[in-house]
Amino acid sequence: MRPAQSLSRPICRPACASASACAPGPARVPAATADPGEPALSIVVPVLDEATALPGLLAQLRDFAARGCELVVVDGGSRDGSVAIARAAGVTVVEAASGRAAQMNAGVRVARGRTLLFLHADTRLPADADALVLAALADGRHEWGRFDVRIEGRPALLPVVAALMNRRSRLTGIATGDQAMFMRRSVFMALGGFPDQPLMEDVELSRRLRRRSAPACLRARVITSGRRWEARGPWRTVFLMWRLRLAYWLGVSPERLARAYR
Repeated sequence: MRPAQSLSRPICRPACASASACAPGPARVPAATADPGEPALSIVVPVLDEATALPGLLAQLRDFAARGCELVVVDGGSRDGSVAIARAAGVTVVEAASGRAAQMNAGVRVARGRTLLFLHADTRLPADADALVLAALADGRHEWGRFDVRIEGRPALLPVVAALMNRRSRLTGIATGDQAMFMRRSVFMALGGFPDQPLMEDVELSRRLRRRSAPACLRARVITSGRRWEARGPWRTVFLMWRLRLAYWLGVSPERLARAYR
């Protein structure tokens, strides 16, 4: 049996040679593809009753669309007008069964980009995220990756939570949906997409991706909403997520974990 990798040495490799190279700065978007009809990057956004968050998100993503990125919003049965908002913005809209894994897989089926980025509706990308993603996957060392995260909200503990999330991800090579996971489409398809489970689909796909390559850990930060931590309380949410993740590693079914999460 191969010994487990020590957690003192990060599995996650930075997609740049030095801290200065990771510093934000002007980035050029690599040329898309030889086929002008094939986007370099497809951004897939699963939503469920996100009418409050969608206008701001789609406004930010307009710049990405202007640079040739494809935007795909996948609705899981919203009743608050989310579909109408997305259609009015002119993005591709897909309606699918509820559940992030099912929605993201449905989005990929219509997406045309060679590279995929999965974005939660309450998360905002860095302005040059498309350039950063394409550059991170261009060197052949990485087949997938994620961003560092900053959590926006009132609790003073949220910066600490974000720092712990980023550090844990670097040590383990496991990413979560809050970190805007991205990957080559060919790799996503080879692995069968997100597993059909109601929780931990991002963790499980990370485990499978990690067998192919270490993730590119981008130091540029996405900004995600702290609404989950505000609703439950920061410490309670942190302990809940640790407990759920430990239970998952120990073999508890995702269905049972989803009931506990609700």
